[in-house]
Amino acid sequence: MMILKIKHDAFAESPREWDNIGTFCMRHRKYRFGDKGAEDIDLDTFKGTWLPVYMYDHGGITINTSGFSCPWDSGQIGVIYCDDQKARKEYGWKRITKKRRAKIRRILDGEIKTLDQFLRGDVWSYSLEDEGGNEIDSCSGFYGGDPFTNGMADHLPEELSQYKIRHLEN
Repeated sequence: MMILKIKHDAFAESPREWDNIGTFCMRHRKYRFGDKGAEDIDLDTFKGTWLPVYMYDHGGITINTSGFSCPWDSGQIGVIYCDDQKARKEYGWKRITKKRRAKIRRILDGEIKTLDQFLRGDVWSYSLEDEGGNEIDSCSGFYGGDPFTNGMADHLPEELSQYKIRHLEN
């Protein structure tokens, strides 16, 4: 019998350290989790795609690109952007069409959602142990708490069925 232990990943790295297409520029007197070296852009003349980034700060922080309903504890803290030249180079495109710009917006929004998971501590790890408590396998860096959608279940041995994982989570 194997024992699966799922816990918070206390040593998760910021997803902004990965290879992102977007650049996150933020201004806040209290927090600094925007990209290093990110420069302010003039949105009136910017040739690219950008989304506003908002934060809600009340006993913890959360961010998104759509805003929050609380006028006191939330507001815009910056933007995430990708210039057209970078998008063309990244995807091998000659032109940025409306459909492609929509794709870039979805990617930028996804980058902020992943950063939000990191900021809220919604990053997980697992260890797989034998009956004697000896670690057989472990892996970390799974964003989102559902082992079936965050990729964790894909890393587990096949003999550990979905039923057993669900049973162990409860």
